Amino acid sequence: IIPCLLFIAFLLLLLVTLSVPIIKTIYLFTLTASVSSLLESASSSVKFGVWGYCISGVNVGSVPPTHLGYTVDSTVASALNLDSNELVHVVSETTTAALVLHPIACGLTFLTLLVSLFMLRRGSNGTVRLPSLITLGVGILATLLTTIIFLIDVIVVAVIRNGVKDDTNGVVTLNWGNAVWMALGATLALWLAMLGTCGGVCACGARYRRNTEKF
Repeated sequence: IIPCLLFIAFLLLLLVTLSVPIIKTIYLFTLTASVSSLLESASSSVKFGVWGYCISGVNVGSVPPTHLGYTVDSTVASALNLDSNELVHVVSETTTAALVLHPIACGLTFLTLLVSLFMLRRGSNGTVRLPSLITLGVGILATLLTTIIFLIDVIVVAVIRNGVKDDTNGVVTLNWGNAVWMALGATLALWLAMLGTCGGVCACGARYRRNTEKF
């Protein structure tokens, strides 16, 4: 069950890492502005992911070059019908630094998954203590980093939400993206896997002591 939990965590982190603009249906948050006139009303929105953002709306539809972090220009303010660049500064300064942690956590989780596969094969003494210890060591790093990433995602989105609300007087609204909750799912899966690994290490230790006492 531990490799299964690690695979679920890795898959979730991989999808989050490949969020907007690579996978347009997965994003950290979206900014939406309503555009109204005498004849019609519509809305334009900007979805933000790990590798950038994607703009869609009335007479607007563009995806900037894919790279880690945000280089937000006046195009975003224009799409959201804003006259100032205050929103640009809020988004840029509070998000770019934390985004680099997502692919790192994904890589560590994949490494933990590979090591955990050796737990399926027992040694000559009937134990899998060494693979369990290595899985536990690498897995703790991945788990702690993923937990930090989830907390950073929540804090970043909350900070941007407050900043958007203050700077736009409610004209632009922020909606939470599914990537944040996918990061939460990965965090929970990793913690469960680490608890199971700890139990496996303790069980292997007890079995090893019983075997040595027989001899």
